[in-house]
Amino acid sequence: MDYKKIISSMTLEEKASLCSGRDFWHTKAVKSQKIPEIMVSDGPHGLRKQPKSPDHLGTYESIKAVCFPAACATASSFDRSLLLKMGKAIGVECQSENIATILGPAVNIKRSPLCGRNFEYFSEDPLLATELAGSFIKGVQSKNVGTSIKHFTANNQETRRLTVSVKADERTMREIYLAAFEGAIRNAAPWTVMCSYNRINGLHASENKKYLTDILRDEWGYEGVVMSDWGAVNDRAKGLAAGLDLEMPGSYGINDREIIEAVQNGTLSEKVLDKTVERILRWIDKYESKKQKDVKWDKDADHELAGKIEEESAVLLKNEDGILPLDKNDTIAVIGKFAKAPRFQGGGSSHINSYKVTSFMDAAKGKGHDIIYADGYDPSKEEIDRTLIAKAVNAAKKSDVAVVFAGLPDIFESEGYDRQNMQMPESQNVLISEILKVQPNVVVVLHNGSPVEMPWEKDVKGIFEMYLGGQNVGLAEYELLFGKANPRGRLPETFPKKLEDNPSYLNFPGHMDSVDYAEGVFVGYRYYDSKNMEVLFPFGHGLSYTTFKYSNLKVSKRKIKDSDTLTVSVDVTNIGRMAGKEVVQIYVAPPQDGIPRPVHELKAFEKVSLRAGETKTVSFDLNSRAFAYWDKEIHDWYVAAGDYMIEAGSSSRDIKYTKKINIESTMKRIPTITENTCFGDLLGDPRLADTLKPLIKSYLHIEKEEKSKASVADTEKMYMEWLRYTPLRGVVNMGDGSFDHEKLAKVIQALQNKIS
Repeated sequence: MDYKKIISSMTLEEKASLCSGRDFWHTKAVKSQKIPEIMVSDGPHGLRKQPKSPDHLGTYESIKAVCFPAACATASSFDRSLLLKMGKAIGVECQSENIATILGPAVNIKRSPLCGRNFEYFSEDPLLATELAGSFIKGVQSKNVGTSIKHFTANNQETRRLTVSVKADERTMREIYLAAFEGAIRNAAPWTVMCSYNRINGLHASENKKYLTDILRDEWGYEGVVMSDWGAVNDRAKGLAAGLDLEMPGSYGINDREIIEAVQNGTLSEKVLDKTVERILRWIDKYESKKQKDVKWDKDADHELAGKIEEESAVLLKNEDGILPLDKNDTIAVIGKFAKAPRFQGGGSSHINSYKVTSFMDAAKGKGHDIIYADGYDPSKEEIDRTLIAKAVNAAKKSDVAVVFAGLPDIFESEGYDRQNMQMPESQNVLISEILKVQPNVVVVLHNGSPVEMPWEKDVKGIFEMYLGGQNVGLAEYELLFGKANPRGRLPETFPKKLEDNPSYLNFPGHMDSVDYAEGVFVGYRYYDSKNMEVLFPFGHGLSYTTFKYSNLKVSKRKIKDSDTLTVSVDVTNIGRMAGKEVVQIYVAPPQDGIPRPVHELKAFEKVSLRAGETKTVSFDLNSRAFAYWDKEIHDWYVAAGDYMIEAGSSSRDIKYTKKINIESTMKRIPTITENTCFGDLLGDPRLADTLKPLIKSYLHIEKEEKSKASVADTEKMYMEWLRYTPLRGVVNMGDGSFDHEKLAKVIQALQNKIS
């Protein structure tokens, strides 16, 4: 297709028409140019194709499809290959239904446990989010179906999501919220990027040139289409100029006319419009030119795959006294409505009309187990039902072990609104506490999209976090509980003990149309670990039915330059009796003598499969970004010189071995020196020592005069500590009179010359 030739023959009206949807799910065709319409569909963990009565909130029915585990669950797999496989399956589904692009993955950071849409998002950690998203994108697009990574950017709450303005500094955006997108966009090249609803520092994401063009296109090299979230457009002409190509859905031609008027009155260059049209044409042609016909969609095979993915993702949080796996010869009380009717997905635009659902009770049927079942609670009600509890307690009394299937009902978390607290329904908490009075052997199986408080955590012996595990969650639960599969998921987020512990607590969801990301880069474990705060379960945590031993941590060099790549390797041995998988996590602990930084950050991970007794060496390459922070003065990534610790472990709180390395910084970083620059900011630079001596001598004259009267504690070290936080102008205000502002200015210029 000769895109430029087509564009040159299009009318202004035709060009503008391509920049918005025909309806909720289709682009517009341009018949005169033989440009077809294409269809997009909600995702990202299944196909939500609506043949009729389209909406974007999951209200109306969609076609029968397969619901895979949600991102809250698949992130727990820490498994790139698994996300690739899931992406390929969804790509085939899209091809069979003539879907050109599926709207996902969603990679927004889990800033607060209360975000109503957290179940669609991967992690509190940008590296984990961007790596898994990249694999999913590659999987889908390998089937010639596009993805739409979303929601770009800082869409971390549902409260006032269309109008709220996120107040975040440059470093916070770069290290946390943009980083979740950057790796996936650079490495996997999604066909489209979906901009978010919210404003960023006052400006709507849909018309924010800094993010849509300067960073996304010019810096990251993105060449695909940028589309709006549904209804996110504020000013169409400004948005197009900023880099927003496609408005979804359509606006009945209203905003198309704004584009035409802007070109006609000269406020929008037609060249900008032409570039947008070319990107949209390339997107359409990419799908249409390799469109597959008569693609078979094997729903049963995908149902089985959904169960296997959940097996890889479920997290065993606690296993006291080896209560799990269950003994098949025991009498087991299965309590909780979720055992028969599991909650396996969230509400809103990602809600799948599942063609089939397998519960735990379905999976256990006919297997010969001695099971006593009781509802325990009504998930549609929060009230405590004493009759249901009494029946559940009676079942627990008659059993060797009680397994309680609990979690959050549908109404507790959904797109469109945020959670009010981190609590489970009181009816379920009371149920568990009453069962514990008569049965010491209690296992809780959780179905939820984000962390919950667990007032009973110390009293139960086992806890399984299933998250929202897709339509075949029951088979995964059965296989894991009875030891036919070994747990291998790890938490992609920290479970705090209580909501008030969360770093965003005082600033979520903000006031009216403003929210301050005051915690900065200290999100999730970066905050909890830096404060050494007790948590319920740490980031990266997950147990297995076998045991792994780490040894022989090696680094390729003990001293490197900031431009070098460091190779890290560690041996992992399965010292148990059962095959299993370990997630090896590599954290980097930077020097803590400069800019405030988290005590450590995840910089690499790998899931490794090990037979009983087997040892494997796992290797990682860490480039300069693994050691860098975003420097707001130079507006770039910067690696500070100093000693760094390389940490290998199985969670952010379970570090097995460490190695120290030293990094030499070669990047020229030139701060501006003024009268208000503190002495301490310059004392560590040997180039400045001689020039600083006269200033130091002038300022310390007072202390020298008083030295004979000084107490034992008034040592030279104390004088230098006082000096560290004194601005250079102190030699004028408090010196010996040898410097005025003019003389000080000359010294400052000499200092600046030496570092330039």
